[in-house]
Amino acid sequence: MAIKNYKPTTPSRRNMSVIDYSELSKKGPERSLLCTLNKKAGRNSYGRITVRHRGGGNRRKYRIIDFKRQKFDVIGTVLTLEYDPNRSSHIALVQYSDGEKRYIIAPQGLKVGQEIMAGKDADIKIGNALPLNSIPVGTFVHNVELYPGKGAQLARSAGNMAQLMAKENGMALLRLPSGELRNVRSECMATIGQVGNIDHENVKIGKAGRKRNMGWRPTVRGSVMNPCDHPHGGGEGKSPVGRPGPTTPWGKPALGYKTRSKKKASNKYIVKRRNGK
Repeated sequence: MAIKNYKPTTPSRRNMSVIDYSELSKKGPERSLLCTLNKKAGRNSYGRITVRHRGGGNRRKYRIIDFKRQKFDVIGTVLTLEYDPNRSSHIALVQYSDGEKRYIIAPQGLKVGQEIMAGKDADIKIGNALPLNSIPVGTFVHNVELYPGKGAQLARSAGNMAQLMAKENGMALLRLPSGELRNVRSECMATIGQVGNIDHENVKIGKAGRKRNMGWRPTVRGSVMNPCDHPHGGGEGKSPVGRPGPTTPWGKPALGYKTRSKKKASNKYIVKRRNGK
């Protein structure tokens, strides 16, 4: 999809752009696949803010997405391509031959009226889902499971894809969008192709109010706070951090400090980290 730029009628319009949604379906979402989405405003069950800078935003309905693709050997037809406010990618409404409707992540190149299928005997074409052991080496995939039957967790956002590099001893080696090389069990399901809406990363927000509509509140730098509010605060003028390294408001190391446990059980599946080490 293309990027639509506005004429500079106002200062904010000068640098604003949006995705051209002309290829999407005009009708609303499938009502049977909607559910309410309560706002948390970054708070946990105790009402305490655990994720800062969240709150407000437009009301949304959650679209129930089929991440498992376990409707095996049943042909489905793409009815619509739709916008989803809860994710960067677009979604596709699929009606199967038994009458059931489901939403899936829409890959690049998927068209209305196209037939798709999930199963180990499905063809290697865009939108079809297969176990990794049935996919040829070198194929680009998305919507990849980490654990069989759990549902897709990898390569789900707009423009993302993973490449199947090798298959050996019941494991499939994937190169993830971050550059990480990771082994995944070969029974895990994956969908052929690249996630659509590739131009999502090129959109310019343009103004602060548009970010507020998305549910994001302002972020304030620690260096402009007082010492009682942040470890970086205080001093005359623009002062340095004054510590061995940057920290969070609670004094923990930040900005590049590695927090992944060296004892994590899944470390053995990572062949190469995304930082090349």
